[in-house]
Amino acid sequence: MTQILSLILGIALLFTTFLDAFETIILPRRATGRFRLTRVFYIFTWTPWAYCTNLIRDPRKRETSFSFYGPLSLIFLLVVWASTMVIGFALIFYGLGSPFHDALNIHGFRSDLYVSGTTLFTLGLGDVTPGSPWARELIILEAGTGLGFLAVVMGYFPVLYGAFSRREVSISMLDARAGSPPTAAELMRRHSYQGANDALMTLLEEWERWSAELLESHISYPLLCYFRSQHNNQSWISALTAILDTCALLIAGVKGHEVRQAQLTFAMARHALVDLSQIFSQPPVAGYADRLPPQRYDQLYALLCESGIRVCRDDQSMQRLAEMRALYEGYAESLSRYLCMPLPPWMPENPRKDNWLAVARLRGQAEVADQPARATPPVASLHDDHDF
Repeated sequence: MTQILSLILGIALLFTTFLDAFETIILPRRATGRFRLTRVFYIFTWTPWAYCTNLIRDPRKRETSFSFYGPLSLIFLLVVWASTMVIGFALIFYGLGSPFHDALNIHGFRSDLYVSGTTLFTLGLGDVTPGSPWARELIILEAGTGLGFLAVVMGYFPVLYGAFSRREVSISMLDARAGSPPTAAELMRRHSYQGANDALMTLLEEWERWSAELLESHISYPLLCYFRSQHNNQSWISALTAILDTCALLIAGVKGHEVRQAQLTFAMARHALVDLSQIFSQPPVAGYADRLPPQRYDQLYALLCESGIRVCRDDQSMQRLAEMRALYEGYAESLSRYLCMPLPPWMPENPRKDNWLAVARLRGQAEVADQPARATPPVASLHDDHDF
């Protein structure tokens, strides 16, 4: 009876491992099932890792520790898969009565486990030999399975890192367009020059496509969500949230031709955010801290007006923006807490000089020197009315 149960358990363990690896690495769609090996692995490893890392006081060291988890989790996941395969075949050998001749006269499950390990990794030491036709055939099957499994899984590593690289390129480019960390106010301010509507529309089109690619790649390979960006003040969650903030601001209170594109980008970005929250079983958070209280909203409005941006000053503008924010901020906060990636503010909290500001200052000096008599263009006043 024990051998029959061992045989059934071994077959079930192998089937579970193959199915889990196929859904995690090869299958280009969302994997299903609450008791998958990969899901259990990340539940039992990410929570203690995040807890211990959050105890580190130095922000740089803390972020470095977080950045180790993504690549290491992929390596240890391979170890888990390989270990379950070794145990699965060992249980099958044990269920067949441990049909081996051991030079050290070690019999039972311990010998079966040794044979399974040396066979899966194609060592072929030869100190243990099969004693039945079934054992020979299973050893050939396990050796081929181990070689093919590792080759196929490791062959998908370039696919994963390619998707990660494509994601990070746009995030790095956003640094010059929206600051670091990116904020909606800085993005709007840096696109307030004459003729900037077309540039802003192009930017939103690019981020609509980026959101679609994020949805496609990170739904298929959720482990990419744990991979951190190159710089401590950047993350895919902060970039996605900043774009959603900008689209919400454009839709709720800014007049311009780019508003239509803002609606399309908002829909795709929110779709990606919601689906990724569901992947990790993270419902939207309620009662989170308001990132844009009324006093901050007044400062945001003043900054937009000073930049010459045409905004709507009716009594419902703040309410419209609040309704737009309610569509995505709960999901963003949920993912932010789970992955320990802070959300960006609406406005730069600690303004610092970056490359964009330095270049803009030098360009301004060049224009003044070139046309010293040119009058300064009028700037929108805080008290100007810009209604739809």
